[in-house]
Amino acid sequence: MLPKGNFPEKVYLNGKIVSAEDAKISVFDRGFLFGDGIYEVMVQLENGLFYKKAHLDRLQDNLNKIGIQYNVKEIDDNLEVLLKASHLPDQSCLIYIQVTRGVAPRKHSYPKGVPPSVMMYALPYSLPHINPKNMKAILEPDFRWHRCDIKSISLLGNIMANEAAMNATTNEAALVRDGIISEGSHTNIFFVKDGTVITHPANEHILNGITRKIVLKLCSDLDIPIKEKPIAENEIEHMDEAFFTGTTTQVASIVQLGSHTFYKNDEIGKVTRKLQEAFAQLREINTADITL
Repeated sequence: MLPKGNFPEKVYLNGKIVSAEDAKISVFDRGFLFGDGIYEVMVQLENGLFYKKAHLDRLQDNLNKIGIQYNVKEIDDNLEVLLKASHLPDQSCLIYIQVTRGVAPRKHSYPKGVPPSVMMYALPYSLPHINPKNMKAILEPDFRWHRCDIKSISLLGNIMANEAAMNATTNEAALVRDGIISEGSHTNIFFVKDGTVITHPANEHILNGITRKIVLKLCSDLDIPIKEKPIAENEIEHMDEAFFTGTTTQVASIVQLGSHTFYKNDEIGKVTRKLQEAFAQLREINTADITL
C-alpha cells in the first residue's frame, strides 16, 4: 500500500497503464541500483502540452548521451492514453517521465540486449500565469559531478543543496563551483546588469533548461541584450536583478541571494517583469510542436 501523499491515479509502465498501487519494478533495475537513467518533466496548460517537442527532444538527446537505446516516440504516442486514463485529458497537470537502462545483474558496465524500463505518470498541477514569489536563495558549494548537462535521475547533490535551502527557510540554493554561480538545485539562474541579461553558458556544468532556452529566445524577440558568461560569487552585489527559471518555477524573481538583497521593498526588476509577462503570453498559444 502506498503511504499518504500526492500519488498519481495511473502509471504508464513498460507499455501498460496500471494503477499506482500495481506499478512495480524489479530491485535489479539499474535505475534503482545505480541511478542509471534519465528523467523529464513537462506540464499541460490551457493550450496543451507546454513545449512538448522540446522536452521530448531533450529526453532523446540525454538518452543518446548515456547510450540507452530507446525511441521517445513511444512516449509521445502514449501521452494521450495516459492523460485519458488519469482523467486529465484537458486539465492542467504535471507529467513525469523516467527511462532507465533496465533490469540486469549488478555490474557497472552496461548490459547488452536489455530493454529499458519506461515509466510516466500525470498529476493535477496548476501554475499561475506569473510566479508571484520573490525568491530568497542561499549559496551552496556545487559538489556535483561534471556532467550536469545530463538530466540524470541521480540527483543526490541537488537534493542535499535543496534541503539546505529548506532548512534555511529559503526557496532555493544557488550552486557555486570554483567561485562561479552555475545554476540552482532545480533551476537555472539569470542575472541582469544595465539592461543586459547574463546567464551561465550551456556547458557540462549546467542543465540547459527548456525554460532557459525559452527565456533566451524571448530576450532575442524583445531586443534585450544577452551575455552567456559565468558570474562570480563576488559579482553578485554588482548585479541589478536576478531570477530563476524552470518548468514549474517559470520565471521567478530573486529578492535575496546569499547575503545580498536586490530590492528593499520586495519589488521586481523591470527586465525580470518584462520577461515574466512575455513568458505568460506563451500560454495563449499551442507550443507543443515548437522546436527550441
